[in-house]
Amino acid sequence: MAGKIMIENGADMARVDDTLTRIARNAGIDNPKIFETTTGILMSIPKQAAAQVEPIQKRTIDLEKVSLVNQNSRAFQDGQISLNEFRNNLVKLNISTPFFSFWLQLIAAVIVSVTLMIMYGGSWRDIIATAFAGGLGYSCYYLINNRLKIRFVSEFLASFLIGVIAVLFVRLQLGSRIGMITIGGVMPLVPGVPITNAVRDVFAGHFLSGMARAMEALLSACAIGMGIAFVFRFL
Repeated sequence: MAGKIMIENGADMARVDDTLTRIARNAGIDNPKIFETTTGILMSIPKQAAAQVEPIQKRTIDLEKVSLVNQNSRAFQDGQISLNEFRNNLVKLNISTPFFSFWLQLIAAVIVSVTLMIMYGGSWRDIIATAFAGGLGYSCYYLINNRLKIRFVSEFLASFLIGVIAVLFVRLQLGSRIGMITIGGVMPLVPGVPITNAVRDVFAGHFLSGMARAMEALLSACAIGMGIAFVFRFL
């Protein structure tokens, strides 16, 4: 359960493997056999015929849950909680851990868009256009992900909307540089954590997970690029 929560919420495989191994050893298993990928966990105990498989059916980014699993793992290691209490805590945190509301996420997306646009050399004149593009683009991405749950379509449509907004603002002389407005607007959509985790997995020797995450991040990046390309091609 601990490994499933960590993988579902964006932990890299080296951290997952280390956490599961520590939990097993602290529970009295000297040499646990564990195999993790982005789509499932396989674990067995030496001298026992049975093995347990846990599928991973969703993947998102919620590093607060990863941190809480690690905190409970340390508490179990120090003897502050029992194994049953550890399990109950995992069930609770997986269900009741608060997630940032849509409006806080939207404000964060706007701030990220505007800040990175300026950092990349954009003009202060494009702040309003970038904020508008980043906010509407992230809203589109969020709503499609939560309503339709179709992978990569949300990135495509959100980036397409961002490109359209950038073009319209410049044509209405409310912005100066289409490229900078677009770059700032798409920054909240860029799969930064999956790319980082893919590199970390490969460096840690988890090549299967690393390549799978790299491919997933690449498809997201391609969807974003195609959305912008459609705008520049037809508008």
